[in-house]
Amino acid sequence: MTENALVLHVLGARPNFVKAAPVVRALTELGVRQGIVHTGQHYDALMSDVFFADLGLPEPIANLGVGSGTHARQTAALLTGLEDVMTEHSPSLVVVYGDVNSTLAAILVCAKLHIPTAHVEAGLRSFDREMPEEVNRVVTDALSDMLFATSPEALSHLAAEGVDPAKVHLVGNPMIDSLFSALPTLDPAPVQARLGVSGAYAVATLHRPANVDDPAAARELVDAVLEVAEQVPVVVPLHPRGRQRLADAGLVDRPNLKIVDPLGYVDFLSLVRGAALVVTDSGGVQEETTMLGIPCLTIRPNTERPITVTHGTNRLVTPSSLPAAASKALADGATTPSGELPPLWDGAAGPRIARVIAAWLRGDNLSPAAKGKVG
Repeated sequence: MTENALVLHVLGARPNFVKAAPVVRALTELGVRQGIVHTGQHYDALMSDVFFADLGLPEPIANLGVGSGTHARQTAALLTGLEDVMTEHSPSLVVVYGDVNSTLAAILVCAKLHIPTAHVEAGLRSFDREMPEEVNRVVTDALSDMLFATSPEALSHLAAEGVDPAKVHLVGNPMIDSLFSALPTLDPAPVQARLGVSGAYAVATLHRPANVDDPAAARELVDAVLEVAEQVPVVVPLHPRGRQRLADAGLVDRPNLKIVDPLGYVDFLSLVRGAALVVTDSGGVQEETTMLGIPCLTIRPNTERPITVTHGTNRLVTPSSLPAAASKALADGATTPSGELPPLWDGAAGPRIARVIAAWLRGDNLSPAAKGKVG
């Protein structure tokens, strides 16, 4: 490993921070010099700053503060800001996470500047190109030099797209690493008391463009959530994205429906851990509920994380089918994942990723057999 090698991690949104923390920690233990670039895509302090504290992430070397906007405007701001950062710091490797616009922008900038890149959570596919995240995933994987897959099906997706298998490493899920680390601190009681919640309750997270951008879709979604609230109190930590549209559609405080500000990592997962049911359109929450054994109803027609359905507690629903699905989940009571957890969801994905990156920085030419031992 060259003494001056620098690895930069580009993070923009809640799931990025959660996935990056175990990788950053493991690389630190291997003596790798690192820096975090916070793009500010999630600009609310409760969606970003508190996560640095909860996850033990170091202060970023740059905070671009791009904020919200249309996909084009946000991505354009990210491109110019990230180009300046990469030019100033000349990293040896840039690591990106997930599928947000920050991820796409970083990959494009690095491709133009000929900076090597690694993508954590490569190969996930919903096969729905109407999802902005799906476009981001495909482009990111096509341009990345190293691809870290979190689940076996990702390997076949990448192979079908012609990705060189020598670039691909099955490492497990670093989001689960963070959850393993946090488990001893996940006590529902304090956050329940602060929010005035007791007894059985559901947690809902809603922000996907397909669900909230169109007023008619938002209204249908809100009506379905209100029907769930007739069965069990629902707590909604409301994402800044789409907040006004959902409020206009009727998602406001009322009996059995509590709207709260976004929660930090530990507070949110503590609330989820004590819930009888989770309703979501988030990708990461599908994984976290699978690990925690909490029934999860995902309001989407597809998921890039099918392993949470086949190995976990997740079920895909439509707004119209949500109330009945919620009734069944509540009647069935607490659940556990069906069989074993998904492969390599063992809390050691971060170290696996770090070992591959450290070997690459040393210039090791890993054979497939050696790569398997490292991964």
